[in-house]
Amino acid sequence: MDEFLRYVVQQLVENPDEVAITHRQDGEKTTYLLSMRQSDVGRLIGKGGGTIKAIRDLLSAAAEKHGKKAGLEILE
Repeated sequence: MDEFLRYVVQQLVENPDEVAITHRQDGEKTTYLLSMRQSDVGRLIGKGGGTIKAIRDLLSAAAEKHGKKAGLEILE
């Protein structure tokens, strides 16, 4: 999942080398935490939040395929 998320996010931002992904476990759910350059946050969120919603949906679907739950947060 880490590799999948890293690949998708790095394709969308202008500074892919500055993307950091960590995660925390909350019971059965893994929450992925993204930090990146402030100027890339808007690119990742997208117009009306459409891009980040699509990424969250893909991450959720991939997690469910493996019998897990996943969430995504952007750290400011």
